[in-house]
Amino acid sequence: MTQAPPPPFDPELAAALELIKDVISPGLTMDEIADVRQGAGIQMLAELDLTLDGFFEVEDRAVPGPEGAPEISLLICRPAVPAQGGPRPVIYHVHGGGMIIGNNRVGVDAALAWAKELDAVVVSVEYRLAPEHPHPAPVEDVYVGLEWTAKNAAELGADPQRIVVAGASAGGGLSAALALLTRDRGGPQLIGQLLMCPMLDDRNDSPSTYQMAGLGVWDRTANETGWTALLGDLRGGPDVPAYAAPARAEDLSGLPPAFLDVGSAETFRDEVVAYASRIWQAGGAAELHVWPGGFHGFDGFAPQAALSQACRAAHVEWLRRLLSR
Repeated sequence: MTQAPPPPFDPELAAALELIKDVISPGLTMDEIADVRQGAGIQMLAELDLTLDGFFEVEDRAVPGPEGAPEISLLICRPAVPAQGGPRPVIYHVHGGGMIIGNNRVGVDAALAWAKELDAVVVSVEYRLAPEHPHPAPVEDVYVGLEWTAKNAAELGADPQRIVVAGASAGGGLSAALALLTRDRGGPQLIGQLLMCPMLDDRNDSPSTYQMAGLGVWDRTANETGWTALLGDLRGGPDVPAYAAPARAEDLSGLPPAFLDVGSAETFRDEVVAYASRIWQAGGAAELHVWPGGFHGFDGFAPQAALSQACRAAHVEWLRRLLSR
């Protein structure tokens, strides 16, 4: 069967891709992980003003990790002004990075922007990275961070009954996995899951993974690298647990309301659309956006583009509706 051509990139986004093509290549291999971790983008995160000009009080808190594992770091950002109407909701943020790179600063600027607009607390969790720490280390770190957040919500001026998990890319996949895990363990109840271009399926075999090979910022080569780092020889086989790759879950009922989005011109398109459809088929609530001509993570790379602005506005509006219920 001949491979269909890829959907076109949005013109503004195509121009942005052209600007970054020498810095970010779509394919990432195992032997490049160490270099990418030392990249300029990661170094720049240390210089972010997480207070947003004093709006937030910011602290890094080390809390107990899973049994027998090291402590984990939570980045806690609380509005400096006392709450006006009882405890605030929590955006529990899980960073992206293909399961192999990043820290709890990656992508947190988006969560802080929502929290400033919606008067919420942000807790961003740092988790151990593959391949040094394969599954289940990352999701177990994310789970114990959620447990700590719910248990200590009063100290944060937060409401343990109003926690929404949010993440992009690998963080979206881990957020979806967290929703499954806390459902099955009877852990802290989430009121929503905001899954932005989430990394859900280790099989790496959908039409969009082939269609977008060699294009954008994360193609099937990079995807194979990330999943193999997390799962080793299990990747793509019959024994991958749903808490590693949520697309493997047989039961998607009983989950909190979900927002999912993805670009039409990215590797993850088909798995994200399929996951949303399966939530509906299980009787669940989900909102799905497929951004026409969007590449993976486009709103972070080209925030001024019209499509990026529409995408970011949709995130805030979904959260606003969720939190006003």
